[in-house]
Formats: sequence, structure tokens, C-alpha cells
Amino acid sequence: MPDDPPILEMRQITKRFPGVLALDRVDFAMRRGEVHALMGQNGAGKSTLIKVLTGVFPRDGGEVFFEGAPFAPRSPLEAQHRGISTIYQEVNLIPYLSVAENIFLGRQPRRFGRIDWATMRRRASELLRTFDLELDVERPVASYPVAIQQMVAIARAVDISARLIIMDEPTSSLDENEVQKLFEVIRSLQNRGVSILFITHFLAQAFEVSDRMTVLRNGRLVGVFETARLTRLELIGHMLGKDPSAVAELERTKARPAAESGETPLLEARGLGRKGSIEPFDLAVHEGEVLGLAGLLGSGRTEAARLLFGIDRPTSGSVAIEGRLVRIRSPRAATNLGIGFCPEDRKTDGIVPDLSVRENIVLAVQRRLSRFGLASRKKQRALAEKFMRLLGIVAASPEQPVKTLSGGNQQKVILARWLAASPRLLILDEPTRGIDVGAKAEVEELVEELSRKGVAVIFISSELEEVVRRSHRVAILRDRRKIAELAGEEITEGAIMETIAHAGDHGDDQPS
Repeated sequence: MPDDPPILEMRQITKRFPGVLALDRVDFAMRRGEVHALMGQNGAGKSTLIKVLTGVFPRDGGEVFFEGAPFAPRSPLEAQHRGISTIYQEVNLIPYLSVAENIFLGRQPRRFGRIDWATMRRRASELLRTFDLELDVERPVASYPVAIQQMVAIARAVDISARLIIMDEPTSSLDENEVQKLFEVIRSLQNRGVSILFITHFLAQAFEVSDRMTVLRNGRLVGVFETARLTRLELIGHMLGKDPSAVAELERTKARPAAESGETPLLEARGLGRKGSIEPFDLAVHEGEVLGLAGLLGSGRTEAARLLFGIDRPTSGSVAIEGRLVRIRSPRAATNLGIGFCPEDRKTDGIVPDLSVRENIVLAVQRRLSRFGLASRKKQRALAEKFMRLLGIVAASPEQPVKTLSGGNQQKVILARWLAASPRLLILDEPTRGIDVGAKAEVEELVEELSRKGVAVIFISSELEEVVRRSHRVAILRDRRKIAELAGEEITEGAIMETIAHAGDHGDDQPS
């Protein structure tokens, strides 16, 4: 309740890194049993604040009180033992252990000094049923899709019986039904007096589930707001440091007119498919065209992209570049044909975390920069600095390890890598996933600029309003099958959802 003492109070928190003041005297407080959204652009200080709270980073100034007592954990494990559990954006499980082993890791039930495997499996199954999940808990967690892994991570945190649960982008890999189930769990926990710190870039979710919002910008506190009294446009204005009327353009969802293009597509796939992955589909994209791929989680969007970039090999069909049949048997072959690919999972498939920003950017153009197999550091640095300026990548220098950047800046590094390679076709798989509203706008503006320069773009996003805003045409997938295409003024969120719900089950709407 508002008059109760806060369960968590952070006063004047300061955190410095070399050349960066990440947190500048930030105040933050949470009530018992509330859902509190922490909002801000990438680099605003959200993750740093959480890491200071949970003992990942020592604070350089300020005080923290948890349940009225001074709080200074030296590790996340110590914070967990004190009653604070964290669910991170990137699924943080041990992939080759079973579901049950991951849920009870470090706290396995024992009998006569040995792990009680039967009890552990039974309790894991019972816990997952509260999330409407019927899983074989003996299977390795890596054998399940990312969305299921995320739900397992959430179940583990819930079972620890924490008084404060931090959820850092917990819905980034969940479909709408799974999101609603998570919200039911959150409300149940809230009714039991558990406090939830909810970090998300999905504004609608923040409004749906939170009681209050704290907004950070550039490492400073902007304000604390009652969710019921805040509009979406006001929130965006606070996050960007602008008057709400200045960001109204971000709310556009109008369809774009069809792009002018020649008769021969830049890339055309016919009957392309992979057994057990995606049914054969036809797809074409022209120079300067933005082709959206829309569909629910698991509809086949990523599978189609992986085939086009040569990560997976097709079992049927063909691909032509400007009418000439080609074989794309590897990402190298795709790159040689002028195709770039920004993957959905930037942490696993995109960045090389232990390399610098410079090294990550030049990965796709090493041969072009090199002489006798060796690219000079000077050329590499000049190229990296060029794209850091162009995309507004926030880093102390090109030599900063890319793993220390915010998620949005890591995404920009991957984009810089492919822009440096001057692709003719760029495949963007969830390029705005897990990044803030400002970075999203920058990515969308970049897509627009690429289109104007004649680059073809395949744009994949779970957020339908982004697909509607940016696409000249939209190919719609369901159940790993292409079911329809929309173009120009036909493209609306309602039309896409209606098509997913009611289009023929056998690909009857697919163009020949």
C-alpha cells in the first residue's frame, strides 16, 4: 500500500565506468506487492541499476535498504539468498541439463544424502503445470524453443519464493498467450505480497501490468509516475527527453505505397523449403523494396530467413538472383552474393562478445580491407569510427569490448557490420527486439534510408505496427507455411491478424 514502508529503497546511487557515468545519484523505491516498471532507452542505466542492486557491480555512492535493513550483496547468489531473484532478458539456463535440473539447480531435493530424482521431476512437472506447460522435464532444456526456455527460467525464479522478483525483458521470446499467462502469474504473486520489478521495451505490456513506472534517461532519474495517470505518448516523451507532441510521428501505423521495381526480382525463391522446418514457399523481393514477414511465434519467419542466408540447407526448391539460379549453401556464399543477415538472437548468433566493437564491425569486410591477408588496424578503426558516428553507437572507443555495450548498441554494431559490407539484400530478423523506443525509431529510419538507396530489405518483426509502417509488401506465415501476401494499402494490422486467423490451411493464397 502507498503508506507502507518500501520493501526496497535505493538512495543517490552512483556508478562509474571508465569514461562513463552510468548512474548519477539515482533514487528508486518499490512498495511491497506492487508491479513497478523500470523504463528508459538503452544506455539509460536500467541494467546498471539492477546489477548494482543484485551485487554484480559494487556501487560508487549511495545507500540501499531492503526490508528496512542496509543491503549490499556481493553477488547475485547472495542477493537471491536475501530474497531477490532475477530473470534476465537472455535465457540464462544450462542448456544440456534437463528442465528439472535447471529448475532446482543448487537446491535439489535430497533423500538419505542423495538427490531425490523422482521428487525433483514430480515437483518440476507440478510447477510447470501452473504455467499450463506439460513438458518432459527429463529432456535437455536446449531441446525446447527459446520461448519455452524463458518460461522455465521464470518458473525457476518463482519457485525460489523471493520477496522481490526482477524480470528483465521476460516476454521478449513469448507469444501473446504466453505473455498473458505470465501476467496471470505476476498478479498471483502480487496478491501474495511479492514485489515485481518489470523491465520491458513493450510499452503496452508496461501499461497493462504495472502499478507505477520509474523513468531513467542518461543515467539520471526523470521521474516516478502512477501508470493509470500516464499516457503512452507522455511516457515516450519522458524517455526521449522531448515534448510528447514531438514524438507523435513514432505512433504512425500507415501502410507505405508499393515500391517501384523492375520486373525481375533481385531475389526470388520458388518452392524453397526444408523438411521438418518449413513447408515449400515462394518469395520475391525487388531492389529498394521492404518485404515484411509477419506471423505468430513459431510461424516459420526465422526458418525462412535461415534458408535464404544459407545457415540451413533446403530440401526442396530453388533461389535465383536477378533471374540467375544460385546455390546458397553457406552464409559465406550468401555474403558473396551481396546478402547480409542480422539474426534474432544477437547474443548467440550476432556479436562475438569477447571481441571489440571495431573487430565486430569489420568481420564481414576483412578481405576487402586486407592486403596479403592482413587488414591494417588504421583502416579497421577508421571504418569502425565511421559507422559508430553514422549509427550513433555509444561506446568509449572502438576498442571497447562489445559485450559491455547495451543491447541496443550491440544491435547497432551488427547493423554496422553489414552496412560496411554494402549488401544488396539485408535480412533483418527482429532488429528491434529488446531495444528502446528511440533505438527502434533509428533502426526504422535506417531501413527507410536503405530502401531509398536501392537496397532490398526483408524485415521480420513480432510487432505488427512496425511491419505495417515499413513494408511495401508483407508475406504472412502460419504454422511454418506461407499463407498470403498483402501489398500497399492492403497492409494494416487488422488485415494481417485476420489473414493469420482465417486464411486457407493449405497455402491456397500463396502466389504461384
